[in-house]
Amino acid sequence: MTHYCDIAPGHPYHGPYHDAEYGFPVEDDERLFERLVLEINQAGLSWLTVLKKRDAFRLAFEDFRIERVAGFDDTDRERLLNDAGIIRNRLKVEAVIHNAGVIQGLQREHGSFRAWLDLHHPRSRAEWVKLFRRTFRFTGPEIVGEFLMSTGYLPGAHRDDCPVHRHILAAGPAWQRA
Repeated sequence: MTHYCDIAPGHPYHGPYHDAEYGFPVEDDERLFERLVLEINQAGLSWLTVLKKRDAFRLAFEDFRIERVAGFDDTDRERLLNDAGIIRNRLKVEAVIHNAGVIQGLQREHGSFRAWLDLHHPRSRAEWVKLFRRTFRFTGPEIVGEFLMSTGYLPGAHRDDCPVHRHILAAGPAWQRA
């Protein structure tokens, strides 16, 4: 079985993501939201497609500013659905906007999206999936698992012998504290 640690190093898109982001703890709510948006949009597509469109996503979703995205209206929805730079799927666009509003509620109730994640950690992957399905839209097992691995809440982003793995351990991911 090929692992991300085998294909990513040296690749112009996978390499930087693998080496500097994938599996590292994320503290900023906008960056957490970005990861959730990217994972939602990856469903049914390759991760390379999403990484190539990442800059366009940042532009289309105003650098993933939760307050702005939560306030998107029908004009914004149409703009997004006509933006060839991103993945133009109505269900995904609607989920992103809805989920931004949900995150605003979590921020009001818990102080931040990250605090909400920390409150529910540790959980098994199956428990996380149930929680996300109750809380968000368009969050199936693969999306939730990758989101949580990519942000340091679940282990498995890197093989133990991957050179990046020791940097992740030094950064203190949530799964290590479980």
